[in-house]
Amino acid sequence: MNKKVIIPGIIGLGLLAIVTLFLVKKPGFPNSGVAETADLHLPEMRFGLPVDSFNIIEGIVKPGQNLGEILTGFGVPMSKVDQLSRNSEEIFDVRKIRSGQKFFLFQSPDTVRKACYLVYENNLVEYVIFGLSNSMSISRGEKKVQRMQKSASGIIASNLWNTMTDNDLNPMLAIELSKIYAWTIDFFGIQKGDKFRLLYEEQFVDTVSTGVGPVHAVEFEHMGKNYYAFRFSQDEGFDYFNDKGENLRKAFLKAPLEFSRISSRFSGSRLHPVLKIRRPHHGVDYAAPLGTPVVSIGDGTVIGKGYQGGSGNFVKIRHNAVYTTMYLHLSRFGKGVSTGSRVQQGEVIGYVGSTGLSTGPHLDFRVFMNGTPIDPLKIDAPPGDPVKTDYKQDFIHTRDSLTVCLYSINWHR
Repeated sequence: MNKKVIIPGIIGLGLLAIVTLFLVKKPGFPNSGVAETADLHLPEMRFGLPVDSFNIIEGIVKPGQNLGEILTGFGVPMSKVDQLSRNSEEIFDVRKIRSGQKFFLFQSPDTVRKACYLVYENNLVEYVIFGLSNSMSISRGEKKVQRMQKSASGIIASNLWNTMTDNDLNPMLAIELSKIYAWTIDFFGIQKGDKFRLLYEEQFVDTVSTGVGPVHAVEFEHMGKNYYAFRFSQDEGFDYFNDKGENLRKAFLKAPLEFSRISSRFSGSRLHPVLKIRRPHHGVDYAAPLGTPVVSIGDGTVIGKGYQGGSGNFVKIRHNAVYTTMYLHLSRFGKGVSTGSRVQQGEVIGYVGSTGLSTGPHLDFRVFMNGTPIDPLKIDAPPGDPVKTDYKQDFIHTRDSLTVCLYSINWHR
């Protein structure tokens, strides 16, 4: 029995140099003028404060606890707390201190243990320093975010998400891959034995991962076919391209049929023509003659087909991890259309009818984005431009260097 295996690792220095050369253009760092010596001992700093100069107490904000309760518990008088709250109004609203967040009290190192600073962590990156001296100062800061170039390879046993989580990888990598391949691979249909290898960045604060991205390159083998993705910038933004320089982002058809008019639009409250009550209409009604062919607006997998109450005959298609469409009130279905079948953009999946709750032949067309209905007339799925002639050579260099990096990652079983 094949066991899923995924091997994360930090890219070697040589490979990292290649990635950096072709992906990132960084300005040179000026000479700081500070000579490195073995005898130089710099104080350990935390939140910009020298650790050796204080006694530090770490705590967690308790449910219902506020700034006053925290500070008075360490001997800070309420008069100082009130002044601190007033001084912080334009910098940080102390009412937004949340339970479960960390705080650090910096005390004098002597036996008096006078409270000098309180540092509240607003999140993993941002923090607020409350100065408890006579000036009662407040300032905001951010921890340094370290970016690590990393690599990973994996073999699917169940699904992509489980492959990530079971092997101590950030599960957000699965989401990133589903976005990159949204128009190319149906991630609900990946199979046991499919495999991938990729180059990506992961961000860390205090050794804690705060997120992944960008993903620089991917080789995904699905059903015996290799799908490549390379991150490349032309004009003003980055996009993903296959090994031929074709953009992985595709477009939907503007409409699923030839229609005479739009008889009803997307609405949160529409008077139903049959039931005579107001209720949401999460689709667009296209008036068209009985038997007009209805086509899929994009490539996808049929995940539903049949008869369903007021919807009548319907077909539901999942196009990728983001978009799903439904076609309602059909008179009959297209040839070969069945649950689980793959359909191509422009393929006939049914014919206009008046089945279900309907006053006449029309198509009720619906679009869902991440499971939420959206207005089909406002769908934003523009095609992506291929690599332009002016950028072709740069793309080839980037693709080839990243491919060398990808091929250096062994498939592990």
